[in-house]
Amino acid sequence: MNNPPLLYLHGGPGESCFDFSYHQTDRLKEHFSIIAIDQRGVCRSEAVNEEEEFGLLDLVEDCEAIRKHFELTSWSVLGHSFGGYLGVLYASLYPASIDHLLLECPTFDFTLTSRSLLKKTSSLLEKYEKHQKAEESLEIAQDPTIKDRELAELYGQYSDYLEENRMEIYIHNTNDPTDYRYYSEAKWDELYDKSEVHYNLLREEGEIFHSLIPQLSKLTMPTLLLTGEHDPVTSLEQIDAFKKYVENGAIYHFANSGHTPHDEEAAHFAQVITQYIGNKRGE
Repeated sequence: MNNPPLLYLHGGPGESCFDFSYHQTDRLKEHFSIIAIDQRGVCRSEAVNEEEEFGLLDLVEDCEAIRKHFELTSWSVLGHSFGGYLGVLYASLYPASIDHLLLECPTFDFTLTSRSLLKKTSSLLEKYEKHQKAEESLEIAQDPTIKDRELAELYGQYSDYLEENRMEIYIHNTNDPTDYRYYSEAKWDELYDKSEVHYNLLREEGEIFHSLIPQLSKLTMPTLLLTGEHDPVTSLEQIDAFKKYVENGAIYHFANSGHTPHDEEAAHFAQVITQYIGNKRGE
């Protein structure tokens, strides 16, 4: 590879790298060799079945296997949302494999993220005059006895009450939406049915509900946290934890983005990524 390699890890669990590739491949390809994958069992990758032994660490080992396949000594890793969680775990287990770690609107702790998502869901339910559900959502978010898997499932339930407005939880800037017409709607439905198995197996295993905040102090490589002004996923508690524990860390804030700056401020995002890795390579 002539350019420095950059691995992209999508969120979810169970989303795809399609939107990142759509907005960022052409913008970044002059500076990086982009390796964007649908994680094992997701969308265009080979399916996992419900009886298969599959868990969180398999995704980490898949990253290492891909690095070795391309005969790379090391690479930079960019993880979005759950991909940020996966990136932190990967970096804590294989620090020598990673030159730079970039975390776009990540979660480090699913309980903290679910509480924050429920609070934003509550505000949107109020906006759409679903007052009783808004009150219930806020009460759940503030209940310290509810956590982990139960809290995440309740968030899924209450966010569904927003119906066609659900994506307002995540997306703020809709000026340049992803064009998904590469596949038909029927094909996307088929691909995401596959992804649901991936998510269900990770949820049943339960490892994704372990907080990675204690692992942040193990990040020794240059690490950039990318936040969005309107993003509820990386809650303030998690941002504070990053500031406290990541010794070689920096933060960049996107003022006109929700959860996906790589979509919502695509040109700006590419510029920030390029400058950060370029500057750190030159030190």
